[in-house]
Amino acid sequence: MKLFYSPTSPFVRKVSIAALELGFADQIERVPVAAHPINRSDVLVATNPVGKVPTLVTDTGTVLYDSAVILAYLDWLAGTGRLLPVEGIARFEVMRDEALADGLTDAGILIRYEQTARPEDKQFTPWIEGQLAKMETCLAGIEARAPSFGNRVDVGTIAIACALGWVDFRMPALDWRARAPATAAWYAIFSERPSLKATVPVG
Repeated sequence: MKLFYSPTSPFVRKVSIAALELGFADQIERVPVAAHPINRSDVLVATNPVGKVPTLVTDTGTVLYDSAVILAYLDWLAGTGRLLPVEGIARFEVMRDEALADGLTDAGILIRYEQTARPEDKQFTPWIEGQLAKMETCLAGIEARAPSFGNRVDVGTIAIACALGWVDFRMPALDWRARAPATAAWYAIFSERPSLKATVPVG
């Protein structure tokens, strides 16, 4: 398999963690690309018309994106249902948790694009405030769910950990722990997993 990736992407980190948890890490060739909303990578776009990472090319040549699709594929390939329940309402609850985490990450990334891709005099403050409000409601949603996480290791909890890790990495001033103590307690334990320690973003 071949994975087009950016080392600081929280969505790529989801895939990297899943690959480690499922034993596929050594079977994936990693291809670095510069995924940017304006200066798009021709190499990446030629493979994935959306032009985003992560993009996975399977051993049969099938191209898969985005991260949620890739995680579902890896779990299917493992044949275990370890990271995504195979059936029942539990499957959709886990998928919902992943969507909640991705919503938090998406809002944060939109703020970062506004602040780094636009000239300062063209940045739109109400847009930034709106995305911050979305991050707050997503964090509140995660906090409401955190007491039920227990020892779960699935696409939902992996996505939530990656979202929180990205906020720590890119937006430390948000200080989410002060408003989400149950989430903070769960995250402190979950972050000790070897797969998370091996994929901490740097840069």
